[in-house]
This record gives sequence, structure tokens and C-alpha cells, in this order.
Amino acid sequence: MFNVSESTLRRVLWLDAASGLAMGLSHFALAGPLSAWTGIPAVWLEVAAVIVFGAASLAAWLASRSSPPATGVRLLAMGNFAWVVASGWLAFGAGLPLTALGLGWVLAQALTVLLLAELEWAGSRRGQRVALA
Repeated sequence: MFNVSESTLRRVLWLDAASGLAMGLSHFALAGPLSAWTGIPAVWLEVAAVIVFGAASLAAWLASRSSPPATGVRLLAMGNFAWVVASGWLAFGAGLPLTALGLGWVLAQALTVLLLAELEWAGSRRGQRVALA
């Protein structure tokens, strides 16, 4: 398990917010071309963008706190874990005709989100231990 300091947690949260904003904007601006390249329907990309904007907003709000609240960080981490599960379903269970690029894209972003979620979860546990002490 990771040992995540409060300052590292805030950097992870800012990274989550920035990467979510970038992904959401690309899904909106490039939904058509991304759909053709990946095999993911454009409307799914746009819905994903809305979900990601919500998560990115929460991550930015948490990162802006001098001490991110553990409950909020855990909520974000659980949402990220759910995203990873949904990505696995998209890659292997949705029955979409994903291209090789599409499969790689889904798996790469799922691994990235999994790492962010693990770091956030570890950081929330540290914050909880400090609050209890």
C-alpha cells in the first residue's frame, strides 16, 4: 500500500482534476473522430465527459482545501474505482466493436484512474488516522 502525505495527496487531487478536465474537453471537442478511432459511440464519449467533469470538479475542490476532507477524498476514490470497473466492462463486456486503439485507450485510462484512486484512498486513510490521533 502507498504511504501518501497530505501534500502528495493534494498534488494527486490536482492531477486528477487536470487530467479529468483534459479528458472531458477532448471527449466533447473530438467525439466524432474519437468514436471513429476507438469504436466507442460518440454519445458515450459525451456522457463520459459529463461524468468526468463532475469528478474533476470534486477533485479540484478537495485539492483546494488546506486539509482535504477524508470523506470527500474517499467518495472521489470510490467513484474512480467504479470508473475502472465500468472501463473493464466497456473493454470486455459491452459488445462494442472497439478498435485496437480503442481497447488500448480504455485500458490505459483505466490503469491511470486506478493508480489515482489507490493514491487517493491511501491519502484518505492517512488523513483519518491523523484526525483520530
